[in-house]
Amino acid sequence: MGSQATAHFFQSARQFHRIGGVIGWKCSPAAAAAAVRALREAGGGGNDAHRPVAAAVAAMRGTGGRSFASAAAKVNEEADVVVIGGGPGGYVAAIKAGQLGFKTTCVEKRGSLGGTCLNVGCIPSKALLQSSHMYHDAKSRFANHGVQVSGLEIDVAKMMKQKEQAVFGLTKGIEGLFKKNSVGYVKGEAALTSPNEVKVQLTEGGEKSIGAKHIIIATGSDVRQVPGVPIDEQKIVSSTGALELKKVPKKMVVIGGGYIGLEMGSVWGRLGSEVTVVEFADSIVPGMDGEVRRAFQRTLEKQKMKFKLKTKVVGVDTSGDGVVLFLEPAGGGAQEQFQADVVLVSVGRVPYTTNLGLEQLGIKTDQWGRIEVDDHFRTNVPSVYAIGDVIPGPMLAHKAEEDGVACVELLAGKAGHVDYNTVPGIVYTHPEVAMVGKTEEELKAAGVEYRAGKFPFLANSRARTIEDADGLVKILADKKTDKILGVHVMGPNAGELIMEGVLAMQYGGASEDIARTCHGHPTLSEAIKEAAMATYDKPIHI
Repeated sequence: MGSQATAHFFQSARQFHRIGGVIGWKCSPAAAAAAVRALREAGGGGNDAHRPVAAAVAAMRGTGGRSFASAAAKVNEEADVVVIGGGPGGYVAAIKAGQLGFKTTCVEKRGSLGGTCLNVGCIPSKALLQSSHMYHDAKSRFANHGVQVSGLEIDVAKMMKQKEQAVFGLTKGIEGLFKKNSVGYVKGEAALTSPNEVKVQLTEGGEKSIGAKHIIIATGSDVRQVPGVPIDEQKIVSSTGALELKKVPKKMVVIGGGYIGLEMGSVWGRLGSEVTVVEFADSIVPGMDGEVRRAFQRTLEKQKMKFKLKTKVVGVDTSGDGVVLFLEPAGGGAQEQFQADVVLVSVGRVPYTTNLGLEQLGIKTDQWGRIEVDDHFRTNVPSVYAIGDVIPGPMLAHKAEEDGVACVELLAGKAGHVDYNTVPGIVYTHPEVAMVGKTEEELKAAGVEYRAGKFPFLANSRARTIEDADGLVKILADKKTDKILGVHVMGPNAGELIMEGVLAMQYGGASEDIARTCHGHPTLSEAIKEAAMATYDKPIHI
């Protein structure tokens, strides 16, 4: 056997030793010694160069070692990258991996791609938000524009059908993108059986093992439960159940004053439900800038949404036609009862890592159940990575997508990176609220000297002409350098307008940079320009 072949064999042997768990190869010291002796004695070269290796493997088998061939037979498929989870983080990671030349397989147990976001979250909720907004406008605003409507009715079934059509088209679109980028798609529940192997319980029955150089966990998150308030998706619903109601409830209680609860409360409130939000904290959306949050709550109250703050739910009774909630002050005190037809539990989400096999591999998680990763999204098991809602950072679909792209780029030796300081947050109520960067409260707590510039949509010509002028733009910038530290928008199309602030912050821009940039007229974006002018100097139109 030539020196080159010998070196190759020993390199392979070292690799087999390191990833022995992958193929289940149990090699005793005696087996290893037998393999070395067989290698020395077999000799050979040229076309017979494989014979020493075969002799060594046979020696290992004879002394109790398992051969690679027998172990590999259990692996049905090999890939460079296996992505567990087909949500926004997972499917984007899979597509990017395909684009960069990795042989890639994505495993998803739901049976349709897109994860919670596309199937029972972001997308269907926006469809219902739009439908309910159109009804609300027809009922309360059309007449002022000279549009007379009579016989206005709600058809909940048709609203749901429109929502489902949007979801179906988008999920099928992802499957098309998988085919375009040569990404394999396996339907089933995956678990890690070793650092380089995933076993899938197939949806259609049976199981399949996939070997991989790299495994990316992108399993997303699940609804956080409230003790004593069991979700049945009929009377007590999660956001999933709130998207499937067959009729408009007369009274709805939303437990939790965060993004999802306020959005779904808005949907059913516009359609006629009496909505009450029960929140344990002393304010809604606790991470929002205080000034903006107070203006936001006042606007929701004008829309007849009610709030019970500093209140906790300690139990429910569903034995009757509706739900009786037992409420207490958050700080303790007398209990009261509150009745509703439907209760929406919306107190946040938790990482979903059930049955993944993390414990068996020793993959570390933190006290909140999030998988610990380094700056390259790598877990403490070097071949296993994690992205999206299962790791620290904002639990947002667009953040998961960025994680996915950056993770795969790093696998390919590129410079992938996500700046969580410039990930925007958006509440898709009406008006919308969007934010990026620091709040005024955070800057004060950190002792940062800053300037704040504000501009109301009441002074914006486009907002006035479309009769949609609730809200404001608020920009926070460093007092000395004028570098933008935070942008907050409450108003029409805030989710689109915020991106000007995101881009400016991404490139270290100053408020003067935005203020001196020509904005089209009349546009809502002029409110961003005016707020920037108010930050470093003075606005024109107020």
